[in-house]
Amino acid sequence: MILFFANTFCFAQNKPSAKMEKKIIEFSGMVLSSDSLEVLPYAVIFDKNTGRGTYSNYAGFFSFAAAEGDTIYFNYVGYRRKLVKIPTNLAEDKYSMVQLLSADTVNLPVTIIRPYPRPNEFKHAFLNLKIPDDDMDRAEKNLKRMSDYDLRISVPVDGREAANTYMRNYASTYYYKGQIPPQNIFNPLAWAEFFQAWKRGDFKKKQYY
Repeated sequence: MILFFANTFCFAQNKPSAKMEKKIIEFSGMVLSSDSLEVLPYAVIFDKNTGRGTYSNYAGFFSFAAAEGDTIYFNYVGYRRKLVKIPTNLAEDKYSMVQLLSADTVNLPVTIIRPYPRPNEFKHAFLNLKIPDDDMDRAEKNLKRMSDYDLRISVPVDGREAANTYMRNYASTYYYKGQIPPQNIFNPLAWAEFFQAWKRGDFKKKQYY
């Protein structure tokens, strides 16, 4: 009986424990594109089992604590997800790698965009459509605009306009009677207004056609 218990105890000591803790290591590396070898910033790197992970920085570098034998996912928008398993029985407490990700082409379903949701709305818009003028219509409008300008400069003013102009000039004469009328050439405000009008282009020749 004593010999039986001694053999059982020795067997239990030699059997590996199923709940043996994994060795914690520093898992680091870089994430690059496989076609151009450009860095992939802010890629998602996480452990499948524990959910622990990190992001790659702006230079594509990452580093976080993992365990031997863990399954690591590499995920980046527009690229295929990559699955990597950390080896066991590492000689050091560090494990580094350069992970290349391949671009993933996603084919979206065909989308037809219609301007009007219902046929009756399209009919209403089509019947009320304003067709742009042709060359003849535009020429007639330009000629009419020129004729209006010619009339404005050729037709003399009527009696009311002539009387108003005369009265304004007469009132201005009485206003400065007995003194020298001011000269705007020495007025700084008038010069400032002149320069502003010059910048605006008020003195440019206007086209009426």
